[in-house]
Amino acid sequence: MNTLTVIKIGGNVIDNSDALKRFLTGFDTLPNDKILIHGGGKVATQVAEKLGVQTTMVEGRRITDQPMLDVVTMVYGGLVNKQIVAQLQALSTNAIGVTGADAGLVLSKKREIGEIDYGFVGDVVKVNSGQIQYFLRQNLTPVFAPLTFDRTGAILNTNADTMASSIAVEMVRHNEVTLVYCFEKKGVLSNPDDDDSVIAELTPASYADYKATGVINKGMIPKLDNAFKALENGVKRVIICHADELDKAVTEGAGTVLKSNPN
Repeated sequence: MNTLTVIKIGGNVIDNSDALKRFLTGFDTLPNDKILIHGGGKVATQVAEKLGVQTTMVEGRRITDQPMLDVVTMVYGGLVNKQIVAQLQALSTNAIGVTGADAGLVLSKKREIGEIDYGFVGDVVKVNSGQIQYFLRQNLTPVFAPLTFDRTGAILNTNADTMASSIAVEMVRHNEVTLVYCFEKKGVLSNPDDDDSVIAELTPASYADYKATGVINKGMIPKLDNAFKALENGVKRVIICHADELDKAVTEGAGTVLKSNPN
């Protein structure tokens, strides 16, 4: 079976041009097929400010009203995505920049209003794995912006971690899949003030213990929830690592490696 690596890169790396260049150089050298899903970083907030569009964040998540949807569509699907694709082309990766709307790759539905109205935010419904696999067979490397579409034809802002997990799970139909979350830390930390306090291995049981004691909290929880969901649904490995250590993480297991509970 083919080997595929699905990689999500966090926004804090995208905000740093030197860090992004180092990451893309490492991504370029990875063997076998690969897919990249990128976050948006602070660029959308900066562009919104220039356009007079107010930014509202709740617990680190962006509220996407219509003016902000226009901004993130331009920034994520245009500026950020194409800058990444251009840099990969300058290396040796024949990248194709896409959103979930392109070729019907990722269908979603608008999130229902609960305690918080997130606006035009999408929750993934379906991934067109056959079309993605076709791109890979053509020696194209898909680079996904965190945007999807719904059945009404609307663009929806979509969490990049969730997109990465959903794509990885569906690509199991065609490949042996490793899912990697890259960001500015060396992995999941037991002490957020100590960058070397990496938890080398997490299982569902140990993850539950770390959450119960508050060692793992806040924004890391939805990332890990998505990661363990991917493991439960056929993804072979999930790794959380520093963006500079992508190659080492894939080949040697650097960072935090997630594993299923032993039988």
